Amino acid sequence: MDVKKDFDMNVHIRWMIRRDMPEVLEIEQSSFEFPWTEEDFIRCLRQRNCIGMVAEYDEKVVGFMIYELHRDQLHVLNFSVGPDVRRRGIGAQMVNKLLGKLSQQRRNQITLEIRETNLAAQVFFRNLGFKAISVLRDYYDDTVEDAYVMQYLFQAQPLEVEHSTNRIARRLAG
Repeated sequence: MDVKKDFDMNVHIRWMIRRDMPEVLEIEQSSFEFPWTEEDFIRCLRQRNCIGMVAEYDEKVVGFMIYELHRDQLHVLNFSVGPDVRRRGIGAQMVNKLLGKLSQQRRNQITLEIRETNLAAQVFFRNLGFKAISVLRDYYDDTVEDAYVMQYLFQAQPLEVEHSTNRIARRLAG
C-alpha cells in the first residue's frame, strides 16, 4: 500500500461486510491488549441495532467502528485505525461521519467508554469535542481497570442571518 506521508488520507467510509473481517481482526489485534474475537464481532453485528463501518484506502481496510443505535443516542462499542496509518485524519473522518448522523430531533449524542490507560484515545476524542462525564469503576472483564465515559452532545449550528438592507438603511449608510 502506497501511503501518503502527509496527514490527509482521504478515505472511503462504508458499511462493514463479512469479507472485511480478516482486515478488521488484524487491526483489532494490533491495536488492543485485550482484542475482540471474531465471535465477538459477529455476535454484536447480528444485533438489529448494531452497525459496523470501515474506512478504506487504496482498497484496503485501514480503520473500523462498531456502534449501537439507541432511541436518543449512538453508542460506540469498538473503534480503531491501523497502527501504520494513525494520525493521518482517518479516525477523525470516521467520527465526523458519525456526527453527521446526529440531529436535534432524534439521536442527539454519542457516548463511548475508554480505558483509563488509553490516553491517546482520550486526547483524540477530547480534540473532537467529546467530554468525560463519568468514571465506571472496575468496568472491564479482563482487568480491574476503570473506564471513562465520554460524550458528544449535538449542537445545532446557528443559522447565519443575512443582513438585508432596505432602501432607508442604504440611504443612511451612504
